[in-house]
Amino acid sequence: MGQASPFPGRGAGGRGTDSLHGQSAVVAGGSRGLGLLLADRLAARGCAVTLAARDGAELGRARAKLLQRQPGATVRTAVCDLREQADVRDLFTATRDACGGVDLVIANAGIIQVAPVESLDAADFDDAMRSIFHAALHTSLEALPHLKESASGGRLALISSVGGLLGVPHLVPYACAKSAVGTLAEGLRAEMSGTEVSVTAVYPGLMRTGSHLHAMFGGAQRQEYGWFSTVASTPLVSMSARQAAERIVRATVRRRARLVLTPAARAADLAHGIAPATTTRLSGLAARLLPRAPVHPRGMRAGKDIDPPRGPVARTVQRAGSALNERAADAYNERGRDTRGG
Repeated sequence: MGQASPFPGRGAGGRGTDSLHGQSAVVAGGSRGLGLLLADRLAARGCAVTLAARDGAELGRARAKLLQRQPGATVRTAVCDLREQADVRDLFTATRDACGGVDLVIANAGIIQVAPVESLDAADFDDAMRSIFHAALHTSLEALPHLKESASGGRLALISSVGGLLGVPHLVPYACAKSAVGTLAEGLRAEMSGTEVSVTAVYPGLMRTGSHLHAMFGGAQRQEYGWFSTVASTPLVSMSARQAAERIVRATVRRRARLVLTPAARAADLAHGIAPATTTRLSGLAARLLPRAPVHPRGMRAGKDIDPPRGPVARTVQRAGSALNERAADAYNERGRDTRGG
């Protein structure tokens, strides 16, 4: 199990049903957005949290935000390319040595690519699979040996998406990779049956995290950015990322097999299960409303680098539609600079 834990009572379960007092958690992809909020909810339960991501500066800002919200929490950071299995192995070895073990792991890393298929190529799909599925796979494979040694019984949660439940137009690489993550979670849950390790498959719908700034947009980039940032901010379609994080952590702590978040995602899951052909036809109708691919596509650009719509009316509509997501970006470390809030 490694050296003795510096956290008194690690693995004991602590105070209350959902307490993680004295336990050790790793959040892969924990430097911003949903990952940062998951780390906050774990720290609030008394967990020592290790944040893993590729950007050291971003991790530093994330740690500062967490300590501002959770004074006295134990928060470690680890620069790690989750696409590389050797890096992930080193992450868990270092966490075990620093914390005396690993009790809970959430695999959350990934990218979002928004574009029609005509503006994509095979490399875009490869990128999505490496950044989303391979990151979750490496995290799972390297975490499981440590989780099996947890005195409290290890917990693993893999973050899929509503895109993992059905094909979503203009998000096809993302949906393919998230579908693989969901299948991985459900398969691991079955294989861990009879052990003390639980695996939770999480399928969130749209959440207001500010992730539109880091999403990559192709095709008619300005129009793609406009619809995505607006829909992702609409209260009737998306949900508060803070509420989502609380529900995900609660489901993981309570060892639930599956969690689908947002009414829209649950409705899509139900409809696809009952009438998959009809659901696919409806997705086709929705695709016709989305921007068409330009004759000469210009590659992919991050949302933060895309100019606002032309014209005062279009600019005002887009700004109003994405207002909640813009505030979330400040709060959840999505700006790429130090901001207050969160």
